[in-house]
Amino acid sequence: MDLLRDKIKPIYLKLLYTSIGSALITSIFAIVDAMMVGNYHGPDGTASLAVFNPVWSFVYSLAIISSIGGSVLYAKLKGEENSEKANEYFTITIIFGIFLSIIAFLIIVLFEEPLFRFFGADDTLLNLASKYLVCIKYAIPFCIFSSIFSSFLRNDNNPFLATLAVIIGGIFNGVGDYLFVFTFDMGIFGAGLATSVGLVISTLIMMLHFFKKNNTLKLVKPTKVLKRIIKITITGFPAGVTDLSLGIISILFNHQIMKYFGTSELAVYGIITQITAFVQCCAYGTGQAAQPIMSQNYGSKNYLRIKECLKYGIITSIIVGIFWTIITILIPNGFVHLFMDPTEEVLKIAPRIIRTYSISYLLLVINIFITYYLQAIMKPNGSLILSILRGVVISGIIIIILPIIFDNYSIWFTMLITEIIVLIISLIIVKNTTNKLKTSFIE
Repeated sequence: MDLLRDKIKPIYLKLLYTSIGSALITSIFAIVDAMMVGNYHGPDGTASLAVFNPVWSFVYSLAIISSIGGSVLYAKLKGEENSEKANEYFTITIIFGIFLSIIAFLIIVLFEEPLFRFFGADDTLLNLASKYLVCIKYAIPFCIFSSIFSSFLRNDNNPFLATLAVIIGGIFNGVGDYLFVFTFDMGIFGAGLATSVGLVISTLIMMLHFFKKNNTLKLVKPTKVLKRIIKITITGFPAGVTDLSLGIISILFNHQIMKYFGTSELAVYGIITQITAFVQCCAYGTGQAAQPIMSQNYGSKNYLRIKECLKYGIITSIIVGIFWTIITILIPNGFVHLFMDPTEEVLKIAPRIIRTYSISYLLLVINIFITYYLQAIMKPNGSLILSILRGVVISGIIIIILPIIFDNYSIWFTMLITEIIVLIISLIIVKNTTNKLKTSFIE
């Protein structure tokens, strides 16, 4: 598979299948946990995972910053046929991943209760979230390195192993969840244990790539480590903000829901966060499929191939967004029964809330794909602006002012309004950036 010369469409589709598959199975870790915990503990279990979700978002954002940042720079240098320097970025990404694992572990362990309280937990939810964390905290390095290895394997022509590893880990997580939660009666602690072991399995399987003859990823003696870590962070930060924003929005929603509604609505929002995480993973898959192609062709200054790949990515994003919006609108209570043993009150309020929120999925996938496009062509500033606007600024302002101006229910329109505003800004940035790229490459 030659990313610089082979036809774009077959390459993109091959990478798309493996990238979306890998991303979806990763999301299934959390979704299976939510299903088992919700059915074991009821709405309190689902609400406790809603409280825990910002922790996942924090860890995954660190994983994405290092993996996407490092792999984009690696792919660009491969496109320039500078393998030695490319492997310096691989080596430094590994070092960076170790550092981030230690930092994340210390923050979560040292500030466990204050964090959960800040995320909206009362005494009951705090107890459940803490039990889930017991094993998860030790799996943090595997969460970060499974993302790093997966990104670099896609850039080293082995997307299949990355997908296979995540599938096997996901299967164990699903089986382990049922055994630990129900058969061994461990409850939410068992869900955390199954997820942790699944992450370990996935990471170890991906490491088999480094023993293959066609492996070009090598650990080399790095130079200018701090300078390159900063460059990796700048490049990967926009994608990290995208994931972190889900955690930030979750915190804001948790507080607003508890202020204006109650635990039943929070339980419904817990379901929404699981669906949204799944949709975002599809968006990551579309972006990660295009990234190696666009980054390597950016390194070789091939504008037409970048433009073609951008077209396929936009089309895919539109299709994925429509699919998830339709599914969620058609069977909202299907998701409720999937994730918990619901009360009558939850079944009554869930359809309207889920249907309202899910309209935002039409635009979510496109907005996330555009951030990946800008990163792939070494325009992290534009990507960062979009990620911060979407994940913190616009959404944060809207969720606060909507219930003040209108009624309490209006907070469920927060993400739809946010995605519309961000899409308008995104299209303007993409048009200007692509025109400048064409001018600089062709002239």
